[in-house]
Amino acid sequence: MNNWDPTKITVLYLPPATEFRPVDRRKYTWTQSKTTGESYLSIGYQYDFNAIQVEYRDEVLAEWTPQMGQYVLSGKIFISDESFDEKYANIRFLIFQREVKSALAAMIYGDRPFFSNYPWLLDSPIYIHFQSNYKDFNKIIYYETPRQYLNEAMQLMGT
Repeated sequence: MNNWDPTKITVLYLPPATEFRPVDRRKYTWTQSKTTGESYLSIGYQYDFNAIQVEYRDEVLAEWTPQMGQYVLSGKIFISDESFDEKYANIRFLIFQREVKSALAAMIYGDRPFFSNYPWLLDSPIYIHFQSNYKDFNKIIYYETPRQYLNEAMQLMGT
């Protein structure tokens, strides 16, 4: 998980969301400070668009959705649109592929009380859609389960 530090995360619940609800459509907005490395996680019924730095577009968004009898954590990462050339889109894609596991670890670790109440979600699949106007970078990739990220974060914390 690169250099992600579980102690450098700030979690904000956007009312009326709490540590316990909602389950359906529970949304995560993850961002990170360029200068301090601090992670910011907003959890709510909506994405926290106020936390997104439009000039960088380096957020990771995810939400719990019911699919075919189970819950899936579906994420999305903006890679490029028509305002990006293919070379820059490729760089963004490579960076996000390397960093997405840290973002997922921050989401899962930051929402530990939620998983205490819904432990079966720890074994749900995680899919991330890399959104790009270039087909080589417009992909959906499977990223294991929340349990993997929680276990790795707990090991980093020494618990």
